Amino acid sequence: MSDDDTSISAMIGRVQKAASGERTRVGDIAEALGRDSLPPNLMIPALAVVSPLSGIPLFSSICGIMIALISAQMLLRREQAWLPGFVTRKEVSTERLRKGAEWMQRPARFLDRITRRRLSWLVRRPMLWVTQLICLCCGLMMPMLEILPFTSSLMGVVVSLFAFGMLARDGLFTVFGFGAIGGVGAAVLYFVQ
Repeated sequence: MSDDDTSISAMIGRVQKAASGERTRVGDIAEALGRDSLPPNLMIPALAVVSPLSGIPLFSSICGIMIALISAQMLLRREQAWLPGFVTRKEVSTERLRKGAEWMQRPARFLDRITRRRLSWLVRRPMLWVTQLICLCCGLMMPMLEILPFTSSLMGVVVSLFAFGMLARDGLFTVFGFGAIGGVGAAVLYFVQ
């Protein structure tokens, strides 16, 4: 991705800078990403669910709520992210946040290198509504499926791929997102049986 300001690495760097003190508020992380930029606010909680941070109790649920709220706002064509106070006031260990962000930097740099604009019809309306609706459904399901190991992380992968496709305007990641949905379905069926 050519624009350093919108690269995943730069966004993770902003999250790392927002991490201060012993505990960091979710609101500070959202503020660091910029409330006027919805795709990064969608992608960061999705990536966090995939990271080792997902081991924190209720963390996947909080991220799922954020994903659902931001996806709904995208569908409503809002230009700024809004999160309720009970989400923005939640705190996470700064040390764990920094470790999770460090863990995400290497794959982020790789994704930034391979991205370019392609299959752009997949990241424009009406197809964009489909991916945003899927992100909304994944976010809503995360709190309910937190008891099933790895299902929230798999949904985080789906949302991350869709969000990254929206951010980079690279429809190939949307294709990968649809492929990942099959993995989530298989995992849920496996754990439910």
